Amino acid sequence: MTDLGHTHLTSAGIHLRSASAADLDAVLAFWKVAAEGTSISDDREGIERLVARDPDALILAERDRTLVGTVIAGFDGWRCSLYRLAVCPDHRRRGISGALLAAAEDRFVRLGGRRGDAMVLDANAGAHPAWRSAGYAPEPQWSRWVKPLGQ
Repeated sequence: MTDLGHTHLTSAGIHLRSASAADLDAVLAFWKVAAEGTSISDDREGIERLVARDPDALILAERDRTLVGTVIAGFDGWRCSLYRLAVCPDHRRRGISGALLAAAEDRFVRLGGRRGDAMVLDANAGAHPAWRSAGYAPEPQWSRWVKPLGQ
């Protein structure tokens, strides 16, 4: 199991670690409860590829060995991209998202990244305060353009 380069226990008693292949089914089930919306790659095959390619990109937060949060901190050598920041509904407002984002940002800095970009649904107003409190802000001049591939 990979561990963000080390095991990290936050002051709130949250254990942060990188996901392993053994975690993927639990992560997918967790996202159905804790994450807003889905993406074309939110399936077993998609996150298997992520963890195989970049074992430290999917960061998990656990309390008492129970999954309570996730974030994907992907770095391609140029851009630092954040996806799937999700916290269990009954564990929100306890610093978990802040701890996950701090771990993601530490990872980016270690890799040479200079700016974190987050994909946040406009309609997910409940998540906006967490992102703002971590120092993120929307850039109104940008729109996300997408095209599903291989269909």
